[in-house]
Amino acid sequence: MPSAIAMQSGKLDVPNDPIIPFIEGDGTGPDIWRASVRVFDAAVAKASNGKKKIHWHEVLAGEKAFNKTGNWLPDQTIDDFKKYLVGIKGPLTTPVGGGIRSLNVALRQMLDLYVCLRPVRWFQGVPSPVKKPGDVDMVIFRENTEDIYAGIEWAAGTPEAAKFLALMEKEFPKEFKKIRFGSAAAGVEWGKSIGHPELYPTPAVGIGLKPVSKPGSERLIWAAIEYALKNNRRSVTFVHKGNIMKFTEGAFKDWGYELAAKSFREKCVTERESWILGNKEANTDLSSVENARMIDPGYDMMTPDQQKKIVGEVENVLKLWPTHGQGKWKSMLMIKDSIADITLQQVLTRPKDFDVIATMNLNGDYLSDALAAQIGGIGIAPGANINYISGHAIFEATHGTAPKYANLDQVNPGSVILSGEMMLRYMGSGGDTDWTKAADLIIKGMDGAIGAKTVTYDFHRMMEGATKLKCSEFGDAIIKHMG
Repeated sequence: MPSAIAMQSGKLDVPNDPIIPFIEGDGTGPDIWRASVRVFDAAVAKASNGKKKIHWHEVLAGEKAFNKTGNWLPDQTIDDFKKYLVGIKGPLTTPVGGGIRSLNVALRQMLDLYVCLRPVRWFQGVPSPVKKPGDVDMVIFRENTEDIYAGIEWAAGTPEAAKFLALMEKEFPKEFKKIRFGSAAAGVEWGKSIGHPELYPTPAVGIGLKPVSKPGSERLIWAAIEYALKNNRRSVTFVHKGNIMKFTEGAFKDWGYELAAKSFREKCVTERESWILGNKEANTDLSSVENARMIDPGYDMMTPDQQKKIVGEVENVLKLWPTHGQGKWKSMLMIKDSIADITLQQVLTRPKDFDVIATMNLNGDYLSDALAAQIGGIGIAPGANINYISGHAIFEATHGTAPKYANLDQVNPGSVILSGEMMLRYMGSGGDTDWTKAADLIIKGMDGAIGAKTVTYDFHRMMEGATKLKCSEFGDAIIKHMG
């Protein structure tokens, strides 16, 4: 009898015949879904020897929902995702005009899916613009509910923006002066310089707020560290722009280090701690002052108070010697951080330095798309939106609807297929290995199909000696190569 997935004692309880809601998507969504669902069903049947079967339950969103109900995101869809916990969706059209700015964002916010999970790995043979795409093997944990995704902004020239500027001028005059054109006078001066002082009679400033909270940051970082430990990953890197945005992005980084030290102390080491411990291991007679000088090259130019602080840091770290010293730290999870702009460079030049990445929304947006380009494009990049506390999760294509290719059976279904692989692996997190085996079969099938150069048009045009397949045929090829 088909039944819902449940959350029991912090773990997913998945029946043999779970009901999974799905949204086939707009544009190319129906083509992609038809190919993908056959792959999922074949993998589950093979992995479980026919003992398990997913019961697919269609729910509506996007153009199909609007055409049938007059509503872009019906309440019943939200209710069903809440009831059945785990679901999957294709690409959705963003409604034109007012109301919902993005259906994807709306689903994430309504279900509090605070983790956007984006694994990025290369499949042998996939065309790539970089020399060593195989060096890319990262998992991005992108915070999904705060930062710019909070959606708090007001257009320039609106009463709301004017009200906010007036509040700033009255209550925070020092900060208000930093808004270059926050006053009408500043705008008029610019207008004069181009001969049109009448252009800016009122301040024309768009306003956006960037909320970053400690609880919101910690639950994302907690999920990233737990994932890294469970999956034997090497490191977790906090990617931030804290050198400029000290109280939002900088706080995210600081809270991350605090959480790692407080809740995962026996299982992790920070990068700076590894330097201090390594220095001491190389020279047991090394003094704390000498160690401090080695980890901070500018030590001799610091004030006495600054030097004292660094020496204090060294001495505190050396208290970890019984649990972390004598090389013990080398088998632990490394916790480190990286500035966002240099990260975007180094994922190209030094991708092996990165493993699990925890970051805020905007940084994660840039990183996940940039990395997808390195391993074959967003057409094959999977994604998930998860609340690890409630168990709710929606797995999704990360690309757009590509309406000009709709109903042509041409596009690459890889993004939805690999998102389904993530879904099956998530379903196996409660301990039932049949779901994990099904996920492994999909990876095997994808590897085999691409390795045999039997691919859709997007890869075919960049691969010598390849055979071009339709969307549906690529699904068949994956099933064939499951073995």
